[in-house]
Amino acid sequence: MTIIYVLIAIAVLAVILFFASVRVAREYERGVVFRLGRLLGEKGPGLFFLIPFIDRAVRVDLRTVTLNVPPQEVITRDNVTVRVNAVAYFRVLDASSAIVQVEDFELATSQISQTTLRSVLGQVELDQLLAERDQINDRLQTIIDQQTHPWGVKVSVVEVKDVEIPSSMQRAIAQQAEAERERRAKVIAAEGEYEASNRLAAAAEIISAAPGALQLRYLQTMNAIGASETNSTTIIPFPVELLEALGVRGRGSRGE
Repeated sequence: MTIIYVLIAIAVLAVILFFASVRVAREYERGVVFRLGRLLGEKGPGLFFLIPFIDRAVRVDLRTVTLNVPPQEVITRDNVTVRVNAVAYFRVLDASSAIVQVEDFELATSQISQTTLRSVLGQVELDQLLAERDQINDRLQTIIDQQTHPWGVKVSVVEVKDVEIPSSMQRAIAQQAEAERERRAKVIAAEGEYEASNRLAAAAEIISAAPGALQLRYLQTMNAIGASETNSTTIIPFPVELLEALGVRGRGSRGE
């Protein structure tokens, strides 16, 4: 009986050790294995075994992580204080480096993203921050990715989300935009007047070259005035040339 109990105990212990040594890593996971404190390598995906009480495995997720960068108070190059937040997307490419080279790669990536955001935006003016968002995003991604590369972390995208501007600055920007719209309207109106004057000058040259054209234009204008139903009084312009002709004829009659 004693031998049976011993065998049962051994079997139970073997089963416990077996389940203690078996690990399963999903397709998007890797197990970083340490043996007596020394890095042994990466295991997975799938089934792998550890030596109980000797080996230790740390799971690392290789999927892309969405990192929300908290709002940061930034003073731009033209001394405007803005509040900016961003989002970064990163993933682990080297699981061993992510565990060995840095204590907490997610926290470290978050901190370097915040400091880089303040540093880069402090070198641009407010107009650039509002108008050149794509270039700023690319610059942030490049700098942060260079910092996280030794940790085995790849930062693929960094996007500036919201830019909060003080209310006084918002009013100034609105006034500037209104002044710009008025300037453009005046320029367009001036260009229209200039083009119209050129057209009128050309038309005048054409009419002056053909004596009958002026009389034809006069008749067309009279026809347009007479066709209007809202006119109660019609003023008929009298050609100066006709007055001059009548004056000359009248003087000739009195002389006779």
